[in-house]
Amino acid sequence: MGSAVPYDESLHNIHIFMVTFPGQGHVNPILRLAKRLAYSGLLVTISAPEYVGQSIRRSNSIAEDKPTTVGRGLIRFEFFDDEWSLDDLNRGDLDLYLGQLEVTGRENLIRMIREHEEKGIPVSCLINNPFIPWVSDVAESLGIPSAMLWVQSSASFSAYYHFCHNLVPFPSENDPEIDVQLPFMPLLRYDEIPSFLHPSTPYPFLRMAILGQFKNLTKPFCILMDTFEELEHEIVEHMSKNCRPIKTIGPLFKDLDTPPTSSNATVRVDFLTADNCAEFLDSKPVGTVVYISFGSVVYLTQEQVDEIAYGLLSSGVSFLWVLKPPGPESGRPPHVLPEGFMEKAGDQGKIVQWSPQEEVLAHRSIACFVTHCGWNSTMEALASGVPVVAFPQWGDQVTDAKFLVDVFKVGIRLCRGEAEGNIVNREEVERCLREATGGGPKAAEMKENALKWKKAAAEAVAEGGTSYRNMQDFVDEIVRIRGSRDQKANS
Repeated sequence: MGSAVPYDESLHNIHIFMVTFPGQGHVNPILRLAKRLAYSGLLVTISAPEYVGQSIRRSNSIAEDKPTTVGRGLIRFEFFDDEWSLDDLNRGDLDLYLGQLEVTGRENLIRMIREHEEKGIPVSCLINNPFIPWVSDVAESLGIPSAMLWVQSSASFSAYYHFCHNLVPFPSENDPEIDVQLPFMPLLRYDEIPSFLHPSTPYPFLRMAILGQFKNLTKPFCILMDTFEELEHEIVEHMSKNCRPIKTIGPLFKDLDTPPTSSNATVRVDFLTADNCAEFLDSKPVGTVVYISFGSVVYLTQEQVDEIAYGLLSSGVSFLWVLKPPGPESGRPPHVLPEGFMEKAGDQGKIVQWSPQEEVLAHRSIACFVTHCGWNSTMEALASGVPVVAFPQWGDQVTDAKFLVDVFKVGIRLCRGEAEGNIVNREEVERCLREATGGGPKAAEMKENALKWKKAAAEAVAEGGTSYRNMQDFVDEIVRIRGSRDQKANS
């Protein structure tokens, strides 16, 4: 792959300031976008609450005050105090925390931007991701252009947009099981729309947080999406015409070629230190290992973990299973594997607390990915050519599962989501694993389609591809806006 944009000396004074919601699934794509922008020669600051900063520092060699060279540009971190102690129990209540984050975030963001201006490195553009729409308000109040990085699919974006503006019928208290027809999308069952939009959701505050961004969509000058045009072309085109300009720039996790002097590969923002999985994977034949991970937030019941464990043993497959510890603020107990589980699995299985997922999915030994279908994991699977066993829980995961199975045709479904209220039994786990790895017609079809999407993703981010060109167009627009502002200031 080539660079995201050709190097231009005029870019050295462009400063992009990114503010991210403090979740692993939000921080990762922000860093990936930062790498793309920095590689072209820009200075990029990534900002988040201090408690995230502490996690990032523990797991990485990152110094907040020392920018890291990435390509021809720089990436730096600037964390701010959300004014809650690290052990504050309110951190476990996302509804309360979102309010606290907005109050403290607005104040700190304005302060940081003004300090940068005083130092002679004014902010040229503000970028935020979902759950923190107030960043767009700050940008508007300070006269700074802003963009929003959407970290879910364009299909989910369309669902939220149509719900927010009441454009099509959605499930309601009076009619909770109606299906939803959105433009250029397959019919979505009531349990296939992003679950935060369903009246039965136990997370209504997340619906309000996301819809807050959609009420603010007139403020960003464009929407950046971590998808690629070939994957969701018709939806992207429709929403660009009816909403805001959308630039597909994904898959963002696909690193660009960088000069030998670049520190691109060393900049990570994992909240947990990844375990070494290479030795185990290297010991397995091509296409024989089932990789299991449910992301950074999903926490299954102990009963469900037991059923997955017994299903794995019965299937006889080799496996790499990520069983992350619960966060201290959750108050949940760590999962316990059935007695004698690892002894029975022997050298066919490995349990880790966290994994370098991008490297794992790219490994030749991986046969399929048992996933919660979060969008980061979805993009990583598609762009790595890995079939999936879909195990969605809530939010956009249930919509992603629909597309993985029925539209992209790279997966089989293991469950329909948390709202279903069922424990998937060991027999079903075994059946799906055998079907995905057994070499039958279904497994062959899934692998063929997965490789097709892998090729399309690689072409999108390669020099001249759709995501490559959109990235270049975005930087050109920032340069144009900055030049216009400088001319007005000097006139």
